[in-house]
Amino acid sequence: MTPDRSAAHADDLSRLANGVLWPGFFGAELPDWLAAELRGGLAGVVYFAQNLSPHLDRLSAAIHDANPRALIGIDEEGGSVTRLEGLTGSTVPGAAQLGALDDSAATRATGAELARRVREAGGDVLIGPVADVNTDPRNPVIGVRAFGAQTGLVSRHAAAEIEGIQGSGVAACVKHFPGHGDTAVDSHHGLPRIAGDPADFDRVHVEPFRAAIAAGALSVMTAHIVVPAWGEAPATLNPRVLGMLRAEGFDGVIVTDALDMAAIRESVGIGGGAVGALAAGADLLCIGNPTNPGDAAAVDQDQRDFHAAKDAIVEALADGTLSVQRVAEAGARAARLADLLAAERAGVDAVPPADMRDIVRRSLTVRGDLGAATGGLAVLDARRRATLAVDSAAPYVVDALAAGSWSRRVDVERAGAAEIAGAVDEARSAASASGSRIAVLVDRIDTDEAQRRFVAAVADAAPGAVVVNVGLPGADVALPVVDVRASSRIAAELAREMLVRA
Repeated sequence: MTPDRSAAHADDLSRLANGVLWPGFFGAELPDWLAAELRGGLAGVVYFAQNLSPHLDRLSAAIHDANPRALIGIDEEGGSVTRLEGLTGSTVPGAAQLGALDDSAATRATGAELARRVREAGGDVLIGPVADVNTDPRNPVIGVRAFGAQTGLVSRHAAAEIEGIQGSGVAACVKHFPGHGDTAVDSHHGLPRIAGDPADFDRVHVEPFRAAIAAGALSVMTAHIVVPAWGEAPATLNPRVLGMLRAEGFDGVIVTDALDMAAIRESVGIGGGAVGALAAGADLLCIGNPTNPGDAAAVDQDQRDFHAAKDAIVEALADGTLSVQRVAEAGARAARLADLLAAERAGVDAVPPADMRDIVRRSLTVRGDLGAATGGLAVLDARRRATLAVDSAAPYVVDALAAGSWSRRVDVERAGAAEIAGAVDEARSAASASGSRIAVLVDRIDTDEAQRRFVAAVADAAPGAVVVNVGLPGADVALPVVDVRASSRIAAELAREMLVRA
């Protein structure tokens, strides 16, 4: 091969690889390296919290200028998971709230409002809804992100939200196929294995994805889980599992969950995951959030992770490990999606914002007698520490619930009896001084014995207290409970309205 042909061949392989990659990146402006890759055919980007600013629309415009076919993905589920309102908390219902309400029209309207916000920010793909059936109450990564624990309920609402999302030139990306609801391991930190009868798993967990396909979902995100009956490879890297999607008639874009998650990074690595996912039948490879390593993240972590995936794909194409035809097919699916969305947007006018407060208000439920409203709330925050998927300890929930009054965070898993007693005494003093009552903020009262013990300690010392539960309803406790089912600003505000005199 002559040098000129060799260079042309390398450029072709680079463009092929770029056409299936979906990286995250640092900063609220378009970096030079990313602009160059976009001009070289990069399929698009995924926004995370570090990319947001009041000028997000300008960043989106710069990305689309560099590559008009670029797909911008935003993980905007509503409820406990938001990117666009990451600093202040979501003002849109979450899946568990919608499932509790069980009003398909409300779910459809929520999908439309989420899509409006994504489109206004310049996004193309809304990474949602969650179609997982949350059958394991211990699930550390799904929980309130699911519509519920019943297959029919989840199927109905996943389909309704997809219909709402896809009415205005935004694609839904339903997740996490074939179902992440029956796990007790967070795939951000390990590789979940799901044993049991595969026929039962198919009936319970795969069925909502069939409903999503029937509703016209344009993309589906994979799960990093192992179903041993279908092979030892994680679903993201398993041709049998991804082939199930095609067998159901799905011809849209198969998107991987983030390749930087421990289930992939610490087993086959980002590069191995990229090559394996493409070989298995995936079309668009979400690389992940470069901030996830925390203090261990390199200043160029975004570029390192991107090149770990891209270089591995180019090498596999060059040595024949990956077929050019397979990668070209994958890239063509992503490009077709971009063209479809551009055509749809040309015929759809912008829609006005919708007020989501009534939907959230109707989803709140009460267990026990709340008694008379008081002048305020002194908040004891006993929620879990944040995870990579959900910021369980988000401060905006406390801010909205306490509204400037006294609050204190207590790590109930680690705190000793003396620390807990001291915190409760402080809360009693603060509540007494301000004519308020104590509100205990929890998120795992259904499965976390430490949170239940803490509530019992508060009940003994302050029987007039109340529990605000942003997690799933569960065991009865000695205090009245407001179940709000989301760590969101709007849910906390509405819970406060129920408890505090206007």
